[in-house]
Amino acid sequence: MAVLIDAISVKRRTLFEHENTPFVCLEAEVNTPTARGGQTLVRLKVRNLLTSAVFEKTFKANDKFKEPDLQLVPASYLYSDNDGSHFLDQDSFETLTLTEGMVGEALDFLIEGAIIQLHKYNGNPIGLELPLFVELDVAFTEPGVKGDSSSGSVTKPARLETGLEIRVPLFIKQGEKVKVSTEKREFAGRA
Repeated sequence: MAVLIDAISVKRRTLFEHENTPFVCLEAEVNTPTARGGQTLVRLKVRNLLTSAVFEKTFKANDKFKEPDLQLVPASYLYSDNDGSHFLDQDSFETLTLTEGMVGEALDFLIEGAIIQLHKYNGNPIGLELPLFVELDVAFTEPGVKGDSSSGSVTKPARLETGLEIRVPLFIKQGEKVKVSTEKREFAGRA
């Protein structure tokens, strides 16, 4: 028998299935009524893993969800073309293709050979999960000028090898590797 998840126990990043569709929870808020006999409601902000649509929905605290038939499979990024982005499944060594809609803005963090986690729903690839941080080379940034640090935490724009532009501290030079947060899309430190 499939494991059931109560709506009240759904937290951020929880995966669940509702109406035969897999979802991931982005935010969860529990509303407890003040009146006697009132029902506790759970307001969830969720992303549909098949369409990437984000919306909010309210459930009763005792509503139950199935655990989705999702597998996370390690895969390495190969390349992107007009057909989509191509990945090599590290378990079966088969090439899997994801459409532009499935990959979304993840291409900003993908370099050839990068290992990511591919989501498979009922055996078919539906999306990917990036690591929390990636290491990328700084393709271009202006040199920092001495005396530019009058305001404390001074940053400058930098274009990374994938084309992503972020703000970096003045001491970062072109050609250096930097650690980038994939969630916040910002500089996280030197690599």
